[in-house]
Amino acid sequence: MPNFESSFDVIVIGAGHAGTEAAVAAARLGASVALVTSALETIGQMSCNPAIGGVAKGTVVREVDALGGIMGRATDLASLQFRMLNRSKGPAVWSPRAQCDRGLYRRAVRSLIEECPKLQTIQGTVARLIMDDEGATVIGAETLERRRFGARCIVITAGTFLRGRIHIGTDMNLSGGRAGESATTHLAEQLERAGLIVERFKTGTPPRIDGRSVDFSQLQTQQSEIDQFDYSWSHFWPTPRVSDNWTRHPDQIPCWITYLEAPGKQIIADNIGKSAMYGGAIASRGPRYCPSVEDKIFRFPDAQRHQIFLEPEGHDTSELYVNGLSTSLPAEVQVEVLHSIRGLEHARMNRAGYAIEYDYYPPTQLDPSLQVKSVHGLYFAGQINGTTGYEEAAGQGVVAGLNAGLAALGRDSITFGRHTSYIGVLVDDLVTRGVDEPYRLFTSRSEFRLTVRQDNALERLAPIALELGLYTSREVEVVERRFSADREARALADDTSIRPEQASAILSAVDSHELVHSVKIAEVAKRQNVSLAALFAAVGVGQYLDPAAVISTELEIKYAGYFDRERIQANKLKRMGEFALPENLDYNSMASLTFEARHKLTAIRPRSLAQVSRIPGVSPSDIQNLVIEVERRRKRSVPT
Repeated sequence: MPNFESSFDVIVIGAGHAGTEAAVAAARLGASVALVTSALETIGQMSCNPAIGGVAKGTVVREVDALGGIMGRATDLASLQFRMLNRSKGPAVWSPRAQCDRGLYRRAVRSLIEECPKLQTIQGTVARLIMDDEGATVIGAETLERRRFGARCIVITAGTFLRGRIHIGTDMNLSGGRAGESATTHLAEQLERAGLIVERFKTGTPPRIDGRSVDFSQLQTQQSEIDQFDYSWSHFWPTPRVSDNWTRHPDQIPCWITYLEAPGKQIIADNIGKSAMYGGAIASRGPRYCPSVEDKIFRFPDAQRHQIFLEPEGHDTSELYVNGLSTSLPAEVQVEVLHSIRGLEHARMNRAGYAIEYDYYPPTQLDPSLQVKSVHGLYFAGQINGTTGYEEAAGQGVVAGLNAGLAALGRDSITFGRHTSYIGVLVDDLVTRGVDEPYRLFTSRSEFRLTVRQDNALERLAPIALELGLYTSREVEVVERRFSADREARALADDTSIRPEQASAILSAVDSHELVHSVKIAEVAKRQNVSLAALFAAVGVGQYLDPAAVISTELEIKYAGYFDRERIQANKLKRMGEFALPENLDYNSMASLTFEARHKLTAIRPRSLAQVSRIPGVSPSDIQNLVIEVERRRKRSVPT
């Protein structure tokens, strides 16, 4: 047995969005946790865009929060600007997005981490995993500084650091996990020697500029639409300790909009051969839905202009993030492009944009708990699994952290179904389908996006968190009060009548026909554009209810028919999920299955029939034959 400095139930390697959530999740279970990072000052660092949320992503933030995570809490303490995207569309795609003060966010994350008594932060770069004598189970980790720590389980959340390589133009590249920080090579080499399949992806970041050099008079201003929206339910009844020295929703700051137009497009076209991504220096694939500006020029040649957002980095700096101008052009060309943009004619570039290549491990090598199939006790989360985005990383961090903690404590693992959460969709897509480009969540990836919404994340996932024991006693009280408010809002809507004269102004404002007699509020709330909160106010009830409970109740009333149909489908999927498949099934011996099905099932090792149904190349007839084969084997195993 190696001589360890100290031992933990769980070690988490990397302290970005996946790592911090994994560490907190395991610690909330009661596991002892070490969060190991190369620099404590960069815990919770926002490496790219200083924003949290967006389409589907905002729902993930609220799901992470419902499971005791910290991303939503930190965002509420650091948000500079808030917008609810897709308000003109249905509630399934309403998407909260908050611009954050980068420094405040990082400090909030660290403060929240340090509230966990069973979580220790350690500065160091992990050089290798320590394995048992058979080499099949992790038992610890060793840093470059030769510090050794024991662990029952380890979660790797290395982001872009595994053999990361930064490119600025075709003739400048250097080793790095992000600008100014060293890449991790020793650990990457060990994982490859262990037999894991490794591939490369790339991503990029835009330049940052000095806001004092921008002519804002030429730009369109985008103000915050803040209406005291909170990602986290945890701030209420009463205020948590971490907020005592913090202000929720600091002073709001606008963003500004400008455009890359013909002159800038021409500069990029003329210099395209100098781009690392187009000049041959990078061959790996990048995120399709977050393209570089070079990609935009070639993929959309007929577009007259491309929108650019100038986003503030924080209250304590004039630096602006140039969203929409991700690039790997040489620095001098980036300056020339910036100066071609209206309002940026004299802009000073603080930091050049760059592209970065890094190792990832195709996630079909993981089981649904995000444990590596070939190495017991080892879990992966975040960009190491081929995803992109802070929110996707955080969601995986919660899953990996919970399962590592549960395994270390001798408890059963947990999986999240597609019908319960976007986190469930994310993990299922990764381990079942794999990735051929950096994976990003969209509402279209979920079959249940009407019932899996940002407004009902707590309702969906708090029962799981309560069962696992993830909440403090204060948080249990908060959840119980919120659920009580939900029930009371529904009861008021169902039992309270509204008279024609009380509803008249509300209905006429939305061109809805008048009432001819008193009816229940729930019936009137079914009408399009009629607000349940306004109906309550007209009658003089419910003013004390949590607004979030009223909104969720209104949606359940308005879209009850749609929700019921979707929940029927969710129950069918749940039943398929309950048809468990033994881990040691010999698919190759099942002659009734096609060769492709046998090959895919052997590689992925699905845990349930529901997972089988989503594997590309497995047909409905294969699924029927698989059920027969499994039932036949089960009957044979029963003693007669």
